[in-house]
Amino acid sequence: MIPGARLVLLGRQGSGKGTQCVRLSRHFVVPHISTGDMLRAAVREGTELGKMAKAIIDAGGLVGDDIMVGLVSERLTEDDARVRGYILDGFPRTVSQAESLDKATASRPLDLAIDLVVPEEVVLERISSRRVCAKCGAIYSVAAPPSTEWVCDKCGGEVQQRADDTPESIAKRLAAYTLETQPTIDFYSASGLLVGVDGLGTPDEIFARLLGAIDAQL
Repeated sequence: MIPGARLVLLGRQGSGKGTQCVRLSRHFVVPHISTGDMLRAAVREGTELGKMAKAIIDAGGLVGDDIMVGLVSERLTEDDARVRGYILDGFPRTVSQAESLDKATASRPLDLAIDLVVPEEVVLERISSRRVCAKCGAIYSVAAPPSTEWVCDKCGGEVQQRADDTPESIAKRLAAYTLETQPTIDFYSASGLLVGVDGLGTPDEIFARLLGAIDAQL
């Protein structure tokens, strides 16, 4: 059996992290832990956390460290992540989160942090055209819509533009990413755990590059 792995995948919003995390999760047989999915679930369920997160997300902001660290730390104690490993998607976003993750995983430290590199102008175009199923989260775009007009091919849910995918919100999120996450990339680079992977090309080409980088480290 292919061994598990403990990975962090970094990259701008719209860089394709989610798509590649799903593929890596299947390859290494580890859970794909997406903080975005966790937050959106909380928003749908109307929990107190979800209400707090919705207000921040709708304004184009990023949810604070205290909420995110609590969510992720709790998730990493579950059996699937504890035994074989995990792929973290969207976390850590800040140096403070990275330091908290180091403490939470001290007994089983990260194998690798990967920066999926895609130019800002490319992700801006991708996010602006992105459409998402409100029910299952399947991703489409203006250029590649579902087969029936804005009805999800997978579950029949409504496919729509997310509230935080407007040009104004995207600009805020990309600016926040540069301000907060670039120091996190530098943090992992200084620790010797970081590798950059070109995020342009077909999904298969990008996946092959990711596997090559991970296999070289493991």
